[in-house]
Amino acid sequence: MPSATTLLLVDDSRASRMLCAALLRHLRPELEIIEAGDGDSALERLATVSPALAVLDMNMPGMSGLELAELISNTNPTIRLALLTANVQESIQRRAAEMGVRFFRKPVTESVLKDVLALLD
Repeated sequence: MPSATTLLLVDDSRASRMLCAALLRHLRPELEIIEAGDGDSALERLATVSPALAVLDMNMPGMSGLELAELISNTNPTIRLALLTANVQESIQRRAAEMGVRFFRKPVTESVLKDVLALLD
């Protein structure tokens, strides 16, 4: 059963993860934020935690955010998925929509993260 107060944040940029996590904690202090720098690390963390929401970057080494989203949805279908990326190609937005992954545009701002957090409500 996913924890409504747990969020998985996956981004290969440490600076982006730090900014995003800080803003998320500001908006929802009760959140437990689990961080991963790539898809493989995210899958390792998912072996021991069950977040309500996974926020994924698109362009990462190893596997893309959409590849990771597919793996997560196959093994943990109750986890809500969000793609937070600067890669705004229409084909990626379309593929995300087909997979049921909500698409959000970087840069990371409080406003964008409020919209991401609305997926928890």
